Amino acid sequence: MKQILVIEDDINIAEMERDYLELNGYKVEIVQDGNTGIAMALKGVYSVIIVDLMLPGKDGFEIIKEVRKKFEIPIIVVSARTEDIDKIRGLNFGADDYLTKPFSPAELAARIKSHISRYERLKGNNFSTGIINRGGLEINTASHRVTVNGRDVKLTSKEYDILVFLALNPNIVFTKENIFDSIWGGKFIGDLATVAVHIQKIRKKIEKDPSNPEFIETLWGTGYRFKP
Repeated sequence: MKQILVIEDDINIAEMERDYLELNGYKVEIVQDGNTGIAMALKGVYSVIIVDLMLPGKDGFEIIKEVRKKFEIPIIVVSARTEDIDKIRGLNFGADDYLTKPFSPAELAARIKSHISRYERLKGNNFSTGIINRGGLEINTASHRVTVNGRDVKLTSKEYDILVFLALNPNIVFTKENIFDSIWGGKFIGDLATVAVHIQKIRKKIEKDPSNPEFIETLWGTGYRFKP
């Protein structure tokens, strides 16, 4: 049974999430403050972490940063904050998804299922064995390992997903819509700025000069292309 950690100080929302997710076959634990949330999250026993941003003690941003230092598991923000800056900060710190309150528990369950499926696939369970080489960049799809000139690069699951998607389709231009539909799923409604944020984060990790990318090229007004 997959375990999910809900870090949410509004007990009504937390219990609603727990009840619906348990009906869908998950085991759910609830934590109502940020300090305990970090301690629980770092145990490494959870398949997904759902975190609010406004919490007593450490806030959601701090929790995301701490978890990302050790784990690549999916992190979903569920927050009443609707401003783009909060969404971008959450994604920059390593969140994989962002839902604003009020939200549909059915949509939350669907997103969780999708993120778990992608995470397990990208860990190599269903990926065909192979290595993608481009200059000093090497992607091992069997071990889910990325290196640049022999240096290990730590990517979140979504960053890795986007990089592999582009690398497996070199010299093809993909719009933000194409990438969003392929990575997050076309049935989900989201902000296309999410794609640009993730591309920017990937470049910072794999490019020698992110402003003059060697691997992922921007075609202004069109989209992105992985250079062959």
